[in-house]
Amino acid sequence: MFGFKKSISIPMLTPAQALPGREHAIRTAAEHFVNHRALKGPYPEGYEKAVFGFGCYWGAERKFWELGEGIHVTAVGYVGGHTPNPTYEEVCSGRTGHNEVVLVVYDPKKISYESLLKTFWESHNPTQGMRQGNDVGTQYRSGVYTFSAQQRKAAEASKAMYESELAKKRYGAITTEIVDAPEFYFAEDYHQQYLAKNPFGYCGLGGTGVTCSIGTDAKLAQSASA
Repeated sequence: MFGFKKSISIPMLTPAQALPGREHAIRTAAEHFVNHRALKGPYPEGYEKAVFGFGCYWGAERKFWELGEGIHVTAVGYVGGHTPNPTYEEVCSGRTGHNEVVLVVYDPKKISYESLLKTFWESHNPTQGMRQGNDVGTQYRSGVYTFSAQQRKAAEASKAMYESELAKKRYGAITTEIVDAPEFYFAEDYHQQYLAKNPFGYCGLGGTGVTCSIGTDAKLAQSASA
């Protein structure tokens, strides 16, 4: 548990300050290391995508593939910056503006978007600004990147509900950005499913211990469907 570590504010880069990047995508894995499905698709018809950022993406990705049924594939990558096709080293330099994120491809008939939001909120401290625990930088900011108006409404409703629950435990305001999903750039192959390949690898995530009751809260369900 991270407790009440101070929220950190770091200014975001302007496009003029960002690294130039490259024209072509960097090389990534062809298939998911755990379930061996095609990482870049094509994905089954009717499946949906979700993208979340909440600290080092190694541990964040594991949170979602461990959900099991309904999760088709997960992948780590970068969104929200100015540098096209960035490398990990470039993102870590703080000179691209990107966030480390997880792409989740899921079957909405077997697992709901609200269940993914619950995992997101409970797996980190969303009040820390440009940090997650000891990991500091704009690439570690908390973010929900939505693909539809329905996802956006559910994310905003869950944020309001969870912020109220955190306040009861004397946490500050949630700093999570909720925006339309920008272009997703797949990270390098060795980052994909990193903690499955390296079970004792670094994971700096830690939640607040506060339960997110999305999916069971009647008021939230009503708000999300209004």
